[in-house]
Amino acid sequence: MLQADRIYLGTSTKPEYLLLGLANRHGLVTGATGTGKTVTLQVMAQDLSDHGVPVFCADIKGDLSGIAMPGEPKDSLLKRAEEIGFKDEYKFEGCPTIFWDLFGQQGHSIRTTVSEMGPLLLARFMDLNDVQEGVLTIAFRVADEQGLLLLDLKDLRAMLGYLAENADTIGAKYGNVSKASVGAILRQLLILENQGGDAFFGEPALQIADLMRTTVDGRGVVSVLAADKLMSSPRLYATFLLWLMSELFEVLPEVGDPERPRLVFFFDEAHLLFDEAPKALLDKVEQVVRLIRSKGVGVYFVTQNPIDVPETVLGQLGNRVQHALRAFTPRDQKAVKVAAETFRPNPAFKTMDAITQLAVGEALVSTLEPKGIPSMVERTFIRPPSSRMGPVTEEERRRIIAASPVGITYDRTIDRESAFEVLGKQAGEIAAQQGQGAPAGTDPSAPPAPGGFDVGNILGSLLGTNRRRGERLTATQRVAREVTRTVTNRVAGQVAADVGKSIGGSVGGSVGRAIVRGILGNILRS
Repeated sequence: MLQADRIYLGTSTKPEYLLLGLANRHGLVTGATGTGKTVTLQVMAQDLSDHGVPVFCADIKGDLSGIAMPGEPKDSLLKRAEEIGFKDEYKFEGCPTIFWDLFGQQGHSIRTTVSEMGPLLLARFMDLNDVQEGVLTIAFRVADEQGLLLLDLKDLRAMLGYLAENADTIGAKYGNVSKASVGAILRQLLILENQGGDAFFGEPALQIADLMRTTVDGRGVVSVLAADKLMSSPRLYATFLLWLMSELFEVLPEVGDPERPRLVFFFDEAHLLFDEAPKALLDKVEQVVRLIRSKGVGVYFVTQNPIDVPETVLGQLGNRVQHALRAFTPRDQKAVKVAAETFRPNPAFKTMDAITQLAVGEALVSTLEPKGIPSMVERTFIRPPSSRMGPVTEEERRRIIAASPVGITYDRTIDRESAFEVLGKQAGEIAAQQGQGAPAGTDPSAPPAPGGFDVGNILGSLLGTNRRRGERLTATQRVAREVTRTVTNRVAGQVAADVGKSIGGSVGGSVGRAIVRGILGNILRS
């Protein structure tokens, strides 16, 4: 049953396969809660890994982490293997696995920079209106022109403060910069930080190559994203997925139709990617999903109902695994009808009736045949997984993380000089000029450019402690005080955290990484 050029999914009246050469044509795994979607995902991910294909998947409930450990010979699994004729080839083993976590708690940190995310995705992330998105775009433009790196949220906050301080001058060049809009964006940044989003922005930024690793014996590494906590911030989860797809599209070269995918993604709870997304954004998601196939990347959406995925995207998903749906409500009945209509009919049974009658671990399967034509739908018993059905223990997770080849790179944060530090120096220089008079030949009405650093006056000028009696703090000094508090708190917190941490490894860097926006932002600006 196991073959070198295809993934064995299970058995109907015959073995059912997913051809490796067509696995980058994307797919869909759907079904009600408790019908076996996660096990199907686990089976597909493990077999792809065995065929040398790296896999990335989100672990929503925590039980997918068991893919890293060998399974146990339970009676139910052995019985299923025997029923489908898989007993002789069935074995128990785990996959080479790397655990990731946007919050850096259950795996290695995944980070990107504010500049790489770009204003468009950030605007969606923070639910900004058109006016606020325009102000954010101006902030990015000014930062680019003045050579200010926007790496983390404190850089963006400092840049917005700079915009507010110089609103009149900057507005004359780029359009109105409302201080009310700047204030609204700053409030959304605060909400973002409270949801843990600040951990996602910074350096070292994720290198896509670290999601495409293989072992020395040729097996693909499975990257498992801990998403149980992430699901409490669905906008962060959706924005992360959008960013990841855009990064893949931008970084990877064209390869056409390779013999096997270079990488396969499983996006669980896929409806979060599309909920409340504007039409323009949906159009571009469809475009990226369609074009990323030629990069050798397969994208598989995992969700409860096929109607969770827009029709324009649904039309790009050629490989389908449909577990049971329950037609209790009008919406459920619509979902059953939509699911049935997307399959190539089988005269042996009525697809619509079969969807509501499937047992746990049974699914309707239709995959692309060699010429790219969908196969006739078949009622299929999904093969049992070789890895553990259930989560790893905390001790097992710690051992896997400690042995990871990427920990030395991502387990420590790098905070190099960027907009926060440069604008802080600039604020001190301006404050010194206000206290001592502007030097001859300077234009006090022009927005200051990032520049010099007066060591003798920086602290008092920056924080406003040397201002004359009765003189109010400027907006720049208020921003400087805020960012100074932020960095002081973070340094103190890091020192406290490092006291009890084992010493080992070295800081991995991404020095010289160019500021990019991601393909999604570039497309939307066109």
